Amino acid sequence: MRWELDWLESRASLTPGAAAIADAGTDQEWSYSEVNARAKAIAVWLLGKGVNKGDRVALLAPNGISYFDLLFACGKIGAIFVPLNWRLSADELAFIIKDSEPALLAFHSKFTKEVTMIWNEADHCIQIDGSDYQALFSRKQRIHPVYLDEEDPLAMIYTGGTTGKPKGAVLSHRAIIWNSISTIASWNLTEEDRTITYLPLFHTGGLNALSIPILMAGGTVVLADEFNPEKAIENLIKHKCTIVLFVPTMHHMLVKSDEFHAAEFNDMKLFLSGGAPCPLDIYEAYKKKGIAFKEGYGLTEAGPNNFFIDPSEADVKRGSVGKPMLFTSIKVIKDDGSEAPAGEVGELAIQGRHAFSYYWNNDSATENTLKDGWLYTGDLAKQDEEGYFYIVGRKKEMIITGGENVFPLEIEHWLSSHPCIQEAAVIGMPDEKWGEAVTAFIVLEKTAILSEDEVKEYCRKKLAGYKVPKQVLLIRQMPKTHVGKIDKKYLKEIANKDQNPVS
Repeated sequence: MRWELDWLESRASLTPGAAAIADAGTDQEWSYSEVNARAKAIAVWLLGKGVNKGDRVALLAPNGISYFDLLFACGKIGAIFVPLNWRLSADELAFIIKDSEPALLAFHSKFTKEVTMIWNEADHCIQIDGSDYQALFSRKQRIHPVYLDEEDPLAMIYTGGTTGKPKGAVLSHRAIIWNSISTIASWNLTEEDRTITYLPLFHTGGLNALSIPILMAGGTVVLADEFNPEKAIENLIKHKCTIVLFVPTMHHMLVKSDEFHAAEFNDMKLFLSGGAPCPLDIYEAYKKKGIAFKEGYGLTEAGPNNFFIDPSEADVKRGSVGKPMLFTSIKVIKDDGSEAPAGEVGELAIQGRHAFSYYWNNDSATENTLKDGWLYTGDLAKQDEEGYFYIVGRKKEMIITGGENVFPLEIEHWLSSHPCIQEAAVIGMPDEKWGEAVTAFIVLEKTAILSEDEVKEYCRKKLAGYKVPKQVLLIRQMPKTHVGKIDKKYLKEIANKDQNPVS
């Protein structure tokens, strides 16, 4: 076996007694030596169940150490770890099971009902919160060497599928290791760093953004579930967290809580935001608190970490994700295939050893994404004269109204700055006159009152006339995907019904 790929073995040798993983719910803690021993035990058991190199091993569970048991075990024997999104319906899970064809399914008892609907091989499944699973760790295990190449798949993470069926992005040992190396070097992570992972571990943001890099650096990852701002603040302080990643929805809940204004985060070096563009008022909330804050950008297929910006620069360059990390190349590509100059919008393309290999069973999607050694993200971006990058929005979400290009994010940022507006989302809807009509959805702050005309008038103060929404719909709650992004596909369905959900 190429042991350089099994970096956990090396880390457990370097710092065997250091705290690797902790559980915020139970206060249980595992050292690097213990995490490695657990992975070996699972690896031996998987081999005994007939799981071989290249076979898929699926997991359906809330955040917990079982994700690392199975990921690291798969890494030791050449199997492919497939974390399943437990927020999906049984039909959606069944599609992923059929597509990935796992050799074995591990699950938590919370999802017994779903498992009975999607899995009928009792001899090839195990309940991770059951006694049989716990018994696997009762004795030391040895593993026979398995030859692994850095291009061998290690994990397969299914993308959200908001525009179609989920796609299994295959991440090699090379991709996951180099995402961590680049993140550690660019973000200056050390063994002193501690994070808490509320983002779901079935998603690349939970697994690869901070958890794996911090473990590789020798730090501590605290696992938590079911985000609550008050409890999150308590955990951040209790576990002496130095860096944390939340999606914008979590940040919004956090900074609006009374506990946030009263708390002192003495150990915190940096709050990170990712998963979706962050409203600019979040920057202001952290600035008033005197806490470092910045945005990042990533996707399942690349890292997900791609940029670095110093927190002091992030406050000046609000909305920027910074400059490319070490070992990462970035281009902005115009529709004609040429590279866009500074200030001009184009599609963001990424190149680096942290990029994914291909989509499972989907050659056409792979060919549309990987072109001439570059990964085309489908996201629109621009670069300023100083080399800082800004994400403008999704290419598919750009609105063309009256022949003019409109980027929803610009309007969303302005709407979100209104003191009465809690959240805002903008989409384009078919229109006979304009081609597409700018349509805004807004969630008001509690007790706030705001009319459609007042919203439009507010937009006219800042935006060109063609960017002012033709229609404004008030909704009680913004629909979100399983990773906290606004579900614009569902918003289009609401707009198609031509009715205001509040009324």
